[in-house]
Amino acid sequence: MKDLYIVGAGGFGRELLGWLRQHPDCWRLWQPAGFVDDNPAALHGFGVDLPVVGAPDAAPVDKNSLFVCALGRPEVKRRIIGTMRGRGAAFVTFVHPSAVVGERVRIGEGSVLCPGVILTCDITVGDFVLFNCGASAGHDTVVGAYTSVSGHVDLTSRTRLGADVFVGSHAVIIPGVEVEQGAVIGAGAIVVSPVKPGLTVFGNPARPFAP
Repeated sequence: MKDLYIVGAGGFGRELLGWLRQHPDCWRLWQPAGFVDDNPAALHGFGVDLPVVGAPDAAPVDKNSLFVCALGRPEVKRRIIGTMRGRGAAFVTFVHPSAVVGERVRIGEGSVLCPGVILTCDITVGDFVLFNCGASAGHDTVVGAYTSVSGHVDLTSRTRLGADVFVGSHAVIIPGVEVEQGAVIGAGAIVVSPVKPGLTVFGNPARPFAP
C-alpha cells in the first residue's frame, strides 16, 4: 500500500482528505499520509490528523509515494505540478464515488472529480482538471489541462474550455460556446458567446470585466 499526499493544505485540501477516506481504494491501494505545502503552519488550528510534510521541492518522492492535486488556481497548479513532476512525482486521478461518469468519458492524469459531479457522455477532460462539487458537463464537451471548474457550474453540451481556464461557481456556459486558454469566468456568469484567451468576464450575459 502506497502513501498518498495531498498537494495543497488549504481549505480544498482539507475537504479532499475527507473525500479520499470515502473512496474504496483508501487503505486498500493507498493511505492518506500528509500534505504538501509551502506553509508548514497551514493546518494549525483545524485539528487535521495528518502533517504538512514539506514544500513541493522537498516532498517525499519515491516508489512508495503518490500525490493528488488540491489546488484551484490554474497558474499555481501548473507551476507546482511542473516542479513535482520534474522530481518524478506520480499523481493519481481521483473520482469521488458519488460522481456520475457516463460512457466514452476520458479523464486525464491527476484530475479530481468531487462529490456530485456529473459528466454525461463523449467528454474529454485534460490532465489536472478540477471539477468541484455539483459541477456538470454535457455531451461532447472538451476541457483543457489545468482548468478548474468550480462548484455547481453547468458546462452544457459541446462547450470547449481551453487550458488554464478558471470557471467560478454557478456559472453557465451555453451549448457550443468556446472559452479560450487562460480565461476567467466570474461566479454566476452566463456565457453566451466565445471568450478570448486571457479575458475575464462576469454577468448575465457575460461581458469583459472593467475594473
